[in-house]
Amino acid sequence: MELVYLSFILILAIFLGFELIQKVPATLHTPLMSGANAISGITLVGALVGAGSEGTTLTVILGTAAVAFATINVVGGYLVTDRMLAMFKKRVSK
Repeated sequence: MELVYLSFILILAIFLGFELIQKVPATLHTPLMSGANAISGITLVGALVGAGSEGTTLTVILGTAAVAFATINVVGGYLVTDRMLAMFKKRVSK
C-alpha cells in the first residue's frame, strides 16, 4: 500500500512540475535555475548521508545512485545557467 501511495505522489509531482515549467516566462528561467541548483546541492548532501550510512545494501545502492544523479543535475544546471548568462554579456568588438 505504501508503494502505491509513493507512486501516486511521484506521478503527481511529475505532472505538476511539467505544468509549472511550461508557464515560466523566459526572463525568469535563469533565476529559477539558480534556485533549483541550490536545492539540488542540498539534495546532494542528503544523498551523501544516505550513501554513507550503515544501513542495508539497498540503502547504500540507492544513496549512491542519488549522489550520481544529484551531481549530474547540479553540474548540468550550472553549465546551462552559465551559458544563459553569457548570452546577456556585451560582446567586445575590435
